[in-house]
Amino acid sequence: MKKMYKGILMLGLLAFFSACNEEKEEKNIIEEVKEIEMDKTMEPDSVLRHVVMFGFKETTSPEKIQEVVDAFKALPSKIEQIKGFEYGTNNSPEGLNDGLTHAFTLTFHSEEDRAIYLPHPDHKAFGEVLGNSLEKVVVVDYWTH
Repeated sequence: MKKMYKGILMLGLLAFFSACNEEKEEKNIIEEVKEIEMDKTMEPDSVLRHVVMFGFKETTSPEKIQEVVDAFKALPSKIEQIKGFEYGTNNSPEGLNDGLTHAFTLTFHSEEDRAIYLPHPDHKAFGEVLGNSLEKVVVVDYWTH
């Protein structure tokens, strides 16, 4: 009879601890969901895009152009205020690029982030890589809607 009571007691304790563990696990899941929701609210509704377009001089070598592209691509790993980066070359069939061949889009979450980026030493060093290889440069910044 004692063995039976011990068995029942053990089953009861096992059920109790299992229920406690499930409740604790449920609380952990709820906390994780709250953290994810908080992260989503930290993302801005609108972002600041900094669009840079280059037209290189005819005398600029393909190697120099690639050096410029590689240097620009490296900026997001050096400047934490850059939240996004895309680039590409013109392929518009309209013929309205006016000599601009390369486009770069940087994303910032605030004007303060852009204000840190513009005089940043790594951005200035990128300007040194450009040297006098450009025929034309156009920069447009805008807030997304």
